[in-house]
Formats: sequence, C-alpha cells, structure tokens
Amino acid sequence: MQITLEGHDQPVPVRAGDTMLEALLRAGVAFPFSCQAGNCGTCKCELVSGDILELEHSEHALAPEQRAKGIILACRTQVWDDAVIRRIDAEDLVMHPSRVMRCRVLELETLTHDIRGVHLAIEAGGALTFSAGQYAQLEFAPGLSRHYSMANTPDEAELVFHVRHMPGGRTSRYVAEQLKIGDQVKVSAPFGIAYLREQHAGPVLLIAGGSGLAPIQSIASTLLGRGYKQPVALYFGVRGERDLYHETMLKDLAARHPSFKYHIVLSEQKSGGRRYGLVHEAVDADLTSTENLMAYLAGPPVMVEAATALLGTRGLAPRQIHADAFYNQL
Repeated sequence: MQITLEGHDQPVPVRAGDTMLEALLRAGVAFPFSCQAGNCGTCKCELVSGDILELEHSEHALAPEQRAKGIILACRTQVWDDAVIRRIDAEDLVMHPSRVMRCRVLELETLTHDIRGVHLAIEAGGALTFSAGQYAQLEFAPGLSRHYSMANTPDEAELVFHVRHMPGGRTSRYVAEQLKIGDQVKVSAPFGIAYLREQHAGPVLLIAGGSGLAPIQSIASTLLGRGYKQPVALYFGVRGERDLYHETMLKDLAARHPSFKYHIVLSEQKSGGRRYGLVHEAVDADLTSTENLMAYLAGPPVMVEAATALLGTRGLAPRQIHADAFYNQL
C-alpha cells in the first residue's frame, strides 16, 4: 500500500496499521501536525481517493460538514488500500523549528475587564520563528498550561498574548490574579495552521471574536507592515463596549494604510455609531465578492463555526478558510 501526496515527488509506503501521518513522517515528508490524537485539527487534509478507516476524533478538530466535503485527519486515518491526498493549503507548507523557551514576564496590561495582555521576553531556548496567526503553549506553573495565540508580529522579539479570564478557569484565573512582572513562563511554539499565507496576492478577510483578536492583529499588522496593497477587511465582534479593546491600534492602521478597513460589531449592546448583531452576519451583509479571497478566523468556537459555514455557502473552498480549533481556555 502507498499514499500519494499531490505535489510530492514519490509515493509513500504504508505499513499495516499505520495512520497516514505516521507513514508520512516516517518517510520524512514535511506535514503539519500537533496533538496526534484527533483533537486539534492541525493535520487536516483532503482525501482524493482511497479506501480508509477513520479512527475516533473530536468534532472540534473535524466537523461533520467538513468530513462530508472529503476532509480527513491524517493522524486518525488508517489506510486500507492505495490512497491519494491533497494538502488543504494552496501553497507550500510552512514549517518552523519547534522551540521550548524560558521566558520572563515584562508587562501585564489590562485590555478589558476580563482580558489581560501578557508581554514576555525570551531568556533561553530561542530565538522563535513563526508565521503570523500561529499559537504557543504557555505553562505558568505546574498543571497550569494552555494554548494562546501570538499577538505580536514575527518581526518583534517580545512575545505578546491576550489571556481572557474564563469563569471557573484555573489557568486564566492564575494569569488574572497571581501572575506578576518578573515571573518565569515556559513557552513551547509554534503551533497551528491558521497562519498568514505569504504567497496569496488577493483580498484578505479577517474575522475576530473577543480575545481572538490576538492572531488576527498579528496577521493584519504583518500584512500591512509589508506594504500589502490588496483590500484587507477586519471584522471584530464583541458583546459590548466594555469588551472592546485595541480600537486605537485599528484606527491607526486604517489611517496609515488605505487598503485596510475595520468594522466593530456588538452582539449584546446597542451603542451609537456601532453595528449591532453577530459578526458573521455583518460579514454576510457586506461581502460582495469572494473572488481570490483568503479568510482568517479566530475567536469562540461558535463564532468560528458560524463564520466558516457562511463563507462555505458563499463559495469559499476549505483551503481559503483558515482557523485553528481552540477549546475553552480555562
């Protein structure tokens, strides 16, 4: 048996009982992966043909509607006969060296009533290279570890994360109430496949909900900082005015870059001059063309799922929609 990966020169041999990911990695093929347990969705790919057996996985990693379109998880798919697969990404896979770093807290910033900005300096284990939109695992103390996206751009040495205090969350409560300037934090990175596609040359749509602004901010700042001339539209959905942050940053980007527009959408509060409703509904109302569009989404799973479904109905292929599957960050 063998796997043919479109765009790769040689077929990959498969041993009995292998998952696709095991066979690909053994053959030295660069392929995205993270949890290897069907929970994160990093190893999604498109099944072109072949007889397979899919093992148990989380619907957070692979939703039924995605599976219906031929998307599978390489880490949870066994091959029963010759198979052909295709990377979801339209461009070459980007792989950065994995780092485990000792960092120190430089600054703690109050962004909203329940979101704290955590600024870190890398003291050992770096330097870190990553693509805008990726995330890291932060360990603040034994047993207190979660995934958070980088809000800084890859060109900046200081790491910045937006940590929302979740009700009942041990890790986020620790960050909100106990983390101090000077504390050490273990950071493992980079992870995720919802990163900026550097080779894309068309319009870009960015959709953020709450602290999901972090990776979206990184993508927008990176794109615009490199002189991107195609239209870039950012939709930022929050519940009310007290949940809104970094509006000054967005105004500054819009003032300096004519190609950039942003929209604030409040879902639970009507406020003068603000759009009201769900953020994906605002996108639906404004979106006139999806030609050569690339979309990046980050925020609560329900928001990401609704926006993904909307964009699918508007004709975007899976390779044009990028979002990492996050669970509640407790």
